[in-house]
Amino acid sequence: MKSEVTDNRRATPSSGLSAPFSPSRGRRVAVVLATLVLTACATAPREEAHVPQWSIAIHGGAGVIERGQLDPQTDAAYRAALTQAATAGGDVLAKGGSALDAVETVVRRLEDDPLFNAGRGAVFTAEGRNELDASIMDGAGRKAGAVAGLTRTRHPISLARAVMEKSPHVMLIGEGAETFARSQGLEEVAPSFFFTERRWLQLETELRTRNLPIPPRPAGAPAPEVRSETAPLDERKFGTVGVVVRDAQGNLAAGTSTGGMTAKRWGRVGDVPVIGAGTYAQNGVCAVSATGSGEYFIRLSVARMICVRMERGESAQDAADAVILKELTDIGGSGGVIVMGADGVSAWSLNSSGMYRARLAEGGTPIVAIYKDED
Repeated sequence: MKSEVTDNRRATPSSGLSAPFSPSRGRRVAVVLATLVLTACATAPREEAHVPQWSIAIHGGAGVIERGQLDPQTDAAYRAALTQAATAGGDVLAKGGSALDAVETVVRRLEDDPLFNAGRGAVFTAEGRNELDASIMDGAGRKAGAVAGLTRTRHPISLARAVMEKSPHVMLIGEGAETFARSQGLEEVAPSFFFTERRWLQLETELRTRNLPIPPRPAGAPAPEVRSETAPLDERKFGTVGVVVRDAQGNLAAGTSTGGMTAKRWGRVGDVPVIGAGTYAQNGVCAVSATGSGEYFIRLSVARMICVRMERGESAQDAADAVILKELTDIGGSGGVIVMGADGVSAWSLNSSGMYRARLAEGGTPIVAIYKDED
């Protein structure tokens, strides 16, 4: 007798529309579906990340700049000025302007803004003078121009560019530089044009601290303003303005301008007009502008050192941090830099509590920061 075996499987409808389920069949289906998904992803058009055609970064000085020092109105004024400067540079680049044109446009604007220590609003020497320095560098061919000790040229950055493009030299100083400026038709102003009461009060405060005599107010300066019992803001910052740019053609440029240090003496010149220290640009690699204790930036050749690191493959941020947070800090220097890479990615680094700064790339909006803990 044939033994009976109980079959626990459910009967399958005879329509032929389905078949008994088995684990192996489920696995085969899953493999087929996964293959179809992967094939579809591979053949579908990819959405490439947008690479900006141009990019710009700006600084307006670094130093001891803390939230407790700036009242809301002053904080807002700096942010507005930086936003407007970045937008002005972006407008030049959006219209196809060169990196050099954008650098000059932005720095000229900052030289006319009394908030910043460059041009009008520059700090005073111990003798009660405004002495202005600037430099500019073109990454294409690494041409450069620099000026120092100016007292009458309204826009030192424009004179630095004229030295680069219209003379066989790199650096001109003092009266000779002013004579060249006149030969190029650049605007000349009376020294009192650069005077601001805020900077004069800072000079008086610093000279009293050093027990040095206070010079007479410059000829042509306005009458003293009514002074409150509150001392003027002591920013203790090494004020400088600077710009780094990558234009739509891939060219890099950098420019820097300053009034130097409050109560400086003996014709002191800092890093700003020293190519490789305060300013540097090289197509395919970097553009750098620095602000800080100039003597230390000169000793390290900070701007060039950052570019050397980038030539060796470091990112703009890594190179800037290595030099500012390690090399500069180790020898007692203070300040910061802005850096532009060949890819249009900008970076900034500072070892002080603040640096006025902004960046803008094609298709974006200005990003502005003041304090160290801001992005």
